[in-house]
Formats: sequence, structure tokens, C-alpha cells
Amino acid sequence: MSTVEAPLYPIAVLIDELKNDDIQLRLNSIRRLSTIARALGEERTRSELIPFLSENNDDDDEVLLAMAEELGVFIPYVGGLEHAHVLLTPLETLCTVEETCVRDKAVESLCKIGSQMRENDLIEWLTPLVKRLAAGEWFTARVSACGLFHIAYPSAPETLKTELRSIYGQLCQDDMPMVRRSAASNLWKFAGTVESAHLKADIMQMFEDLTQDDQDTVRLLAVEGCAALGKLLEPQDCAARILPVIVIFSQRPEGYGGANAIEFPETDLLPAYVRLLRDNEAEVRIAAAGKVTKFCQILSPELAIQHILPCVKELSLDSSQHVRAALASVMMGMAPVLGKDATIEQLLPIFLSLLKDEFPDVRLNIISKLDQVNQVIGIDLLSQSLLPAIVELAEDRHWRVRLAIIEYIPLLANQLGVGFFDDKLGGLCMQWLQDKVYSIRDAAANNLKRLAEEFGPDWAMQHIIPQVCPIILTIDLLHPKSKNLCSLGVLSAQVLEIANDSHYLHRMTLLRAISLLGPVMGSEITCSKLLPVVVNASNDRVPNIKFNVAKVLQSLISVVDQSVVEKTIRPCLVELSEDPDVDVRYFAVQGLQSIDQVTMSS
Repeated sequence: MSTVEAPLYPIAVLIDELKNDDIQLRLNSIRRLSTIARALGEERTRSELIPFLSENNDDDDEVLLAMAEELGVFIPYVGGLEHAHVLLTPLETLCTVEETCVRDKAVESLCKIGSQMRENDLIEWLTPLVKRLAAGEWFTARVSACGLFHIAYPSAPETLKTELRSIYGQLCQDDMPMVRRSAASNLWKFAGTVESAHLKADIMQMFEDLTQDDQDTVRLLAVEGCAALGKLLEPQDCAARILPVIVIFSQRPEGYGGANAIEFPETDLLPAYVRLLRDNEAEVRIAAAGKVTKFCQILSPELAIQHILPCVKELSLDSSQHVRAALASVMMGMAPVLGKDATIEQLLPIFLSLLKDEFPDVRLNIISKLDQVNQVIGIDLLSQSLLPAIVELAEDRHWRVRLAIIEYIPLLANQLGVGFFDDKLGGLCMQWLQDKVYSIRDAAANNLKRLAEEFGPDWAMQHIIPQVCPIILTIDLLHPKSKNLCSLGVLSAQVLEIANDSHYLHRMTLLRAISLLGPVMGSEITCSKLLPVVVNASNDRVPNIKFNVAKVLQSLISVVDQSVVEKTIRPCLVELSEDPDVDVRYFAVQGLQSIDQVTMSS
């Protein structure tokens, strides 16, 4: 083989793999089309690679999908915008395949290429492609054509624009429901490129025809475009052409979803929305309740209080737990709309009742949005109403509710301030460390770290360390090697009780908390308060505790001084490396290796 041909040999292999029977090899080669194109050069890519891809009759959808995606970014490899049209042929073929995801990706790539092509090339190459697809014998081609009109239309001359509008109108009345669905879902894109006069005359007629289609999926897809179409029309035309459709479809929440994005007179939409909130079908009430905040944002506070709040009260007592959950997920957003007085008098009682709902998802959704109410009524008033519920939820029987409370605690701490937090919520944070569920214990350990970051090391030294360290220090009081018998006298009765009853999993959680607190507390406190606790925990009878001690010691190497590492951490790890348990020895050796690496680097 000559030296000229040698660099192309791997490329030849890739091209051969495009024809291989192994799907994975073909897929790998397709994903490296850009590599092949760079090696071939622009001219050979246009004359050899692209024709080969156009004639490729691969029947694997994954390969075709990858090809459609790759071709969308292929303009630089065929010689730039001047030759971008050569990419249209293989993509046109992909627009006709049976698999929907392949067609959608091909249309997406055609739109991407078309948006960069020169105006003359669009008229010469893309518009004929759209017309061919629209006239295709198979419905798949016609479905794909609907997504390309908004790219071809703006650059077309007037006579061609008239033809394109006519073709789109025919697609809206196609015999195949799949084509009409595609026409309905893409109508708003096409409408955005059509001149105002034709928008009112032609596009709105297509819209009205689609909203009266005998297929409900077609009708619903058409109605979903109401908001986009409404923004293109004058207010009076919008009220005359769009609003009647929304009112008719107000029994279908899917069709009403985007209506609040259009500027309608408030009183025109209000009765239809209230009907949805009180609909007999739970699914309708769920969809309507999920949009209550967005709808209130287009109303005046007076109308929201007069008409929407009574419905919200009814929904908070709805027999369907899913309706209450949907309401709870958005209801807090009403507070800024209603204002402080209405929120305190009318919204807060509903909020507190949902906090005690028997369905956990309702309580979770309320907890996650507490900050929206706080912004309106202030933390003092909120805490008076909130704290009893927080304390109750901290012991909720559903662990996901307890988890949500834990994750909200740092934000609540920031809002309450250190003094208020210490009095009311400090005890809960230690209580969660002994929860029966691992996720709660782990979140509680992370919570201590976040609180230490929020309030500072001095606060943590006063409120966290005295409670964490003694618990660990008592785990081995009866162990022969224990060095901490003297600490028994300084422990409170409460801590002793916790320690004596503590399961080894709880002790592991406390070790985890120490590993998280170390970097926050700094070297001095870690050496004086945390490190001795960890070293003494190495005497625990449970191997899981001991190998977690090794892991914690390894994490503290970067926190303390090198002298402390050599004097305290290394001897402890050496002792653990001789433990009978294989896992303890493994993690101890890992820690020793980390020390050696730090020593060598320094």
C-alpha cells in the first residue's frame, strides 16, 4: 500500500463497517461519519459518502436515527452553505421511514439545515422537497412535510407562498388522521411565518376545521396551539376566533392548558375555569387545580378572592387525594397574588389543613413551597402557624415526608435565625440521626453540615458537637480497650440513654456526620473534638463501624495537619489494618495509602 493511501485505510474500514451485518458496527461507523468526512475531504464527501448514505437501505431504526442526527450538523463537511443542499436527499429518504423517532429527527435536521441555507437554495432545493413529501403516497412522508413548511415559506415568492398555503390546507384535510395530527401540531409554527392577511383568512380557517375534526386527538392538538395563535392575532380577532374555541373545549383540560398565555378579558375566561374546578370528573379537577396559580396571575386580586378562593377551599376537601395533591403543589403561589391580608385570613387555614392531610403526597407538595408564603406574610407569623405542623411532620409515619422536612430545615433556619431555630427546631435535627430509615439518617447528617455552614463553626461547636461526640464516646464503655470510662460522668442522662439504646447503624450515621462536619469546623476543632471520637470508635465490636472509622480517618487527612496525621491517624489505621475482618483491613490500607500519597506530594 502506498504512503498516500495509508492514512485512508482506517476510513475504508469505517466505510466497510457501514455495510456490515453487525448492527453495533454499523452504528459505531455512523456515529463517526464526521471522522470519515474529514478524511475524505469535502468533494469526496459530496460525491461519494452522501450518495452512499442516500442509497443506504439499512432497516435498523437505531442506525437510521443516528444517521439523521449526524447529518443535521454536516454542513461544514460538505463544503459549507454553498453545498448544504446535498444533505437534503438522504434526509428526505429518512423522512419517509415508518419509525416515528427517525422521521422526527430527520425533520429536525432538515429544519436545522434549512434555517442556515441561502434564500435561493431554499427555493431551488428545500421547497420542492417539501412539495414532494406533501404529495407522497405513504402517510409517513406527508406527516414529515407538515414540520417543514415554516422553513420553506418565508423565502418563497408570492405565487409559491399561495401554493404552499394551499398544500398545507390539503394536509389539514388528509384522509389519514396521523397526517391531520401532524398538521394540527405544526400549525402554529407555520402560522408564525404567514402574513397577517393570510393568517386571518387561511390559517384561522384551517384551525377552525381542525378543532372540528372527527378525531378527538386532532381536535386536542389543534386547541393546544391556541396560545401561540392568539399571540399572532389582534386582541379583537383573538377574542372572536380563539375564545369561542376555548369555551367550547373548557370541558377538556388538555385543550384549556395554555389559554392563560393569551390576553383575554378576565370575565370571559373566569366562568369556564370555575366550571373546570368544579367538574364532576376528578381528572378534570386535577388538571384545573394544577393551573390555579397561573390563572390567578391574570386576574385581579379581587376576582381571585371572590371566585377562585371558594373553589380552592372546596378542592382542599376534595374526595380525591390526587386533586388535593395537585392543588397543594401550586396553591402557595397564590400568596403573592392575593396579598398579605387575604393570605393570612383565607389561604393560611387551607394551607395548614393540607399540611395535616392523610395523603403523604399532599403534605410533601405543601412543604416544598413554604418559602412562597413566607415572602408574603413574614417568618414570625408563619412560624407561629408552621412550627407545630413541622414538629408533627418530623415524626410522620411516611419517611418521604420526614425527608422533605429535613431538606427544608436549612432554608427554614436561614429564615428563622439562629436564636429561634435553637429553641424550636434544634432537637429535631439530632432526633433524625436515629431514624429507622437510612435515607433519613443520611439526610440528617448532611443537614448538620448545612446548618454548620449556615450558622458558623462557633454555633456548631456549642450545639452540634456536644451532642454528637458523647454519643460516639459511649459506644464502647464496656469494651476492654476503652479509653473513655472517665467520660461517663460528664454525659447527660438523655445522651446516655441514646447511647445505650443506639443501634450500630445509628453510630455509623454519627460517624458520617463527623466526616461531613470536619471540613466545616476546621483543623483545630477537628483535632480537639472530632478526631478523638473517631479514634475511640475504632474499638467498636461491629466490623462495619470499624471500616467506617477507617473511611472517616481517610477523609480527615486533608483537614488536619501532617503532624496530627502521623501521630494519631496513622497509628489507628495501622492497628485497623491488622483487624481480623477483611473489609476493615481493606479500608485501613486504603487510608494508609492516602497518607503515603500526601506525604510524597508534600
